[in-house]
Amino acid sequence: MHTQDAPRRDLKVAQAPVGTARTDALPAAAGVVSRQRLLPGAAFLVVVALVFARPLYELAIHVAGTDLHSHILLVPFISAYLLYIRWSEMPKAGECSPLPAGIAFSVGCAAWFFSQTAAFRPPIISHNDHLALVAFAFVCSVAAGGFALLGTRWMRAASFPMFFLLFLVPLPDGVVASLETASKLGSAETSHLFFSLSGVPFYREGLVFQLPGIALEVARECSGIRSSWVLFITSVLVSNMFLRTTWHRAVLVLFVIPLGLLRNGLRILVIGLLCVHVGPEMIDSLIHQRGGPLFFALSLIPLLGLLWWLRSRELTALRRRDIGDARPD
Repeated sequence: MHTQDAPRRDLKVAQAPVGTARTDALPAAAGVVSRQRLLPGAAFLVVVALVFARPLYELAIHVAGTDLHSHILLVPFISAYLLYIRWSEMPKAGECSPLPAGIAFSVGCAAWFFSQTAAFRPPIISHNDHLALVAFAFVCSVAAGGFALLGTRWMRAASFPMFFLLFLVPLPDGVVASLETASKLGSAETSHLFFSLSGVPFYREGLVFQLPGIALEVARECSGIRSSWVLFITSVLVSNMFLRTTWHRAVLVLFVIPLGLLRNGLRILVIGLLCVHVGPEMIDSLIHQRGGPLFFALSLIPLLGLLWWLRSRELTALRRRDIGDARPD
């Protein structure tokens, strides 16, 4: 009996350091796998950037000369910053995911092929739409490389920075025209409400407001599509960074729609009142010609106020949950 028990005790003692050594080696192995996958991922990103170098340069020149899409120059830097601040939360290893990689690559190739064939003379799409397809193909190529080299688990953790890259794609001309029309109609309705509340006599016919001494038309320039689009992108960004629940994020993003219409209506009201009480020459004043940034900054106040309120509700609920968990049974 004694001669059989001793080897068993020796066996247990011998197994302990072996198990400990394997456990300690796991983080190092994960880090090696992470480096082995991240380095090819970075190299792939450089290769894709070189392949798309010319169209990306054309895109940068194009958006730098437009008011609507000038924000695109900041998008890759914002996505990179989002990855940087979340790097400690990213998984250290992942396996190749061929199915989503193949889907993303196929969609990107289709977008690239159509952008090239549709640009032949006579072109069937505008230069802006051509660049939109190329930018979309670039984003799909980056996503395909991420799935192939870093895996679904890593891409899931980096889903929002990757999604934010879609704002590299300029809005197609047809989408811009539709948004401008909808914004003009909505702004005309909010302007009608504001003029009614102001007590100024007016007569409205469609998009034209006849005021004492001047007629104002809600034109394409009054749609505020650029400010509304930038406000939408801002709401998407801050909702992801500062809010936790999906419905709180949705509330903040959807709030941009009425906020943009109210901003446009307020701007038309202010210009109309200035023309009535100061003089018709105020139609050419700076507040009409260059007042967009001012009213955009004013629209940030209720947006950030709603963000603060939603975040405070989440923090309050979190504190209550922590207090409930800390109570003894």
